Amino acid sequence: MRENLLHFVWKLKLFLTIDLKSVNGEVIEIISAGTDNLNSGPDFLNAKLKINNQLWAGNVEIHLNSSDWYVHNHESDENYDSVILHVVWEHTVDVFRKTNEPIATLELKNYIPKELLNNYEQLFSKNKNWINCEKDIAGIASFIFNNWLERLYVERLEIKSEQIQNIVTKLNNNWEAALFVLLAKNFGLKTNSEAFMNFANSFDFSIARKVSNNLEQLEALIFGQAGMLSNDYESQYYKKLKKEYNYLRVKFELTPISNGQIQFFRLRPNNFPTIRLSQLAMVYHKHQNLFSKIIETETIKEFYELFDVATSNYWETHYTFETSSKKSVKKLTKSFIDLLLINTIIPLKFLYLKSLGKNDLSSALTIIAHIKPEKNAIISKFNELKIKSNTAFETQALLQLKNEYCNKQLCLRCAVGKELIKG
Repeated sequence: MRENLLHFVWKLKLFLTIDLKSVNGEVIEIISAGTDNLNSGPDFLNAKLKINNQLWAGNVEIHLNSSDWYVHNHESDENYDSVILHVVWEHTVDVFRKTNEPIATLELKNYIPKELLNNYEQLFSKNKNWINCEKDIAGIASFIFNNWLERLYVERLEIKSEQIQNIVTKLNNNWEAALFVLLAKNFGLKTNSEAFMNFANSFDFSIARKVSNNLEQLEALIFGQAGMLSNDYESQYYKKLKKEYNYLRVKFELTPISNGQIQFFRLRPNNFPTIRLSQLAMVYHKHQNLFSKIIETETIKEFYELFDVATSNYWETHYTFETSSKKSVKKLTKSFIDLLLINTIIPLKFLYLKSLGKNDLSSALTIIAHIKPEKNAIISKFNELKIKSNTAFETQALLQLKNEYCNKQLCLRCAVGKELIKG
């Protein structure tokens, strides 16, 4: 038996409430079980009960054993003075108020249906499984499961938005600058995300705006601040960028990130940092007010058009500054733009609209529902369990489910777990 099951049972009143009596024989009628207290203090606040036909309003504390009251030193904590009912699995000792009056105690073990306890034990006895409910999840009613997916996606969106808010705050609510930092991080992909973010934070975004009309200057700024113009390559293009960057460095008193932070190791050529930095430069050369355009853009088609950019001409025949290669136009692919939408653009737009008092999720849900499903080990495993994903909305929700509920054994907070335990 775990205390979280008692919380779950009390909250949803999944026990026999007819002829409910305290350990001392007092008749208990539950008018309101109260609300979850996520902070310190009693477990449920503002409950309403009738005890021996007398109305009580106050808080409810839950323990496995009534002696836990003293183990946790509640007798000396004034936060527990307003407890009107002590709910326990097993009664082992009486608990008193400061006035020496006994607090009514409800022993739940004789009121919880055996079927519910069996369902609970079956769910949590599968710790060797990938997820506890892997044999049963596909049988959950679609209405319940789909509603749960929407809530999971919103949770994930809010987490991403909170992380973005930290960046926006550090940049004094400069949304354009925050977008640049976030996009740089995304362009760095997993290997170079931190280094790209460091380079984007290494100078004031206003400098990028000042030089954005001149692509060569913009690339010089970006490559230079990324610590990639400190060598002596023979390429004329490289020499031009280096000369231009040295000018900008003196003019704006710039300090690049250290050479070597950015890595090429184990990356496919199209994901080389040189290619991604040139593409990032082209985005800002093409769109001087990118944040405003993102806020105005509504459809997935318009976003694909907005980010329909390639590298500068030099990179059509190069992957590095050192050697040339067969000519190819290196555009941002739709799959890459999808990653930008999922990780930055949708949560940033959601956060910005929320800051204006517009808590409308419809825009985010519409866009994410038109993005193809992601491919990774977690989504593949859900597919094996007959939980198929058709859009990024579903894959994002499933990632939230696995990482924040399944991995943490929070089945009692999960719609799937609740349904399986209730039976």
